Amino acid sequence: DFKGSAGQSFAAFGAKGISFQIEGEANDYFGKGLSGAHLAIYPHKESKLVAADNQIIGNVAFYGATSGKAFINGLAGERFAVRNSGVTTVVEGVGDHGCEYMTGGTVVVLGETGRNFGAGMSGGTAYLYDAHGKTVPKINIGMVDIDPLDEKDKQLLKKLVEKHVETTGSAKGKELLTNWDKELKRFIKVMPRDYKAVL
Repeated sequence: DFKGSAGQSFAAFGAKGISFQIEGEANDYFGKGLSGAHLAIYPHKESKLVAADNQIIGNVAFYGATSGKAFINGLAGERFAVRNSGVTTVVEGVGDHGCEYMTGGTVVVLGETGRNFGAGMSGGTAYLYDAHGKTVPKINIGMVDIDPLDEKDKQLLKKLVEKHVETTGSAKGKELLTNWDKELKRFIKVMPRDYKAVL
């Protein structure tokens, strides 16, 4: 376990069987090349900041990551999960160009999404919370479809949000789970067209 401010490339290439938890914040390239490790990051326990409204990790998190899980109680910068090919992650909001060139894995965004989401995305699935109808216009629909969730999606999503709360103490996650049936209707699924066709 770590406490404080982590620099660039924290837990880069972290292998299966390793678990990292940070109480604090981290810089760019968080989880770069992650290879099976489990990561969790959440604000300082004494912090008065609202995690869902404040950035906790930098840009280009999980660049080229191949496997593992990560739960982020706060916002991420730009190019979140760029070239992700297998990581499962939950985050409370992302900057521009999220899931760019993603080829696999699962990304759950519980808050706002920046512009040009899913550009060049050829694999994997993203679940985006769209409370006010502002998310869809920010998605680059060149290669992806925007779909409602099916029963399998709903079960997976709830399981991941529950794990996010258990791991990070996320207030946003707790709030969503309290009104789950209502909030579930505000999630959309983003999946590459060609990837969907071969499943």
